[in-house]
Amino acid sequence: MAQKTLLTDTLRTLAEAKRFQSIKDVILTMNPFDLAVLFNGLDEKTVTVLFRLLPRDMAGDVFSELDRDTQETLIRAFTDSELKLILNDLFTDDAADLVEEMPANVVKRILAQADPQMRREINEILRYPENSAGSIMTTEYVSLRPGMTVPEAISRIRKTGVDKETIYTCYVTEGRKLLGTVSVKDLLLTENDETLVSEIMDEHVISVTTLTDQEEV
Repeated sequence: MAQKTLLTDTLRTLAEAKRFQSIKDVILTMNPFDLAVLFNGLDEKTVTVLFRLLPRDMAGDVFSELDRDTQETLIRAFTDSELKLILNDLFTDDAADLVEEMPANVVKRILAQADPQMRREINEILRYPENSAGSIMTTEYVSLRPGMTVPEAISRIRKTGVDKETIYTCYVTEGRKLLGTVSVKDLLLTENDETLVSEIMDEHVISVTTLTDQEEV
């Protein structure tokens, strides 16, 4: 606690002195979770200044870890372009949680800056009853087709996996039907390039409906 207080005071002092490079040097030594804990205790002016100094590839991760009050403070301070960049870095289920818990005027800004696909996915998630499986599920996963060869599957993971919340287990689907799962490990360890995904997938999957209570899940 003493160390956190000291670090908070140090960053606040550096911000007041506009020693931005020194702030960046400190920030780069910390992980997103620790930065979020630190930011949660700062005043509006300081947290806004510090957040804007975050590297582009770190900002979204830090924002996701912030408490709701600090997130709201930042959203109100963001320009439209800044808000759009942050939303682009969030996974859809995190964005849906944000929309669900923010005041109406903040939600209006969020939805205005979200791209059309994210808005559709947010609406899809929020239509599910509270505490249902649908309300806690992620739509950020890699789907594969059963007729893909292993190299084709790996190529698809490389192309689409960067924006997915989970890639270690991929879901084999046909239309809207879940056929099975396959792990990235199994794909990488398969030596025969002619092997199809359907030949190595695990067909024994446990599934629930989106309306199932999350306690049962």
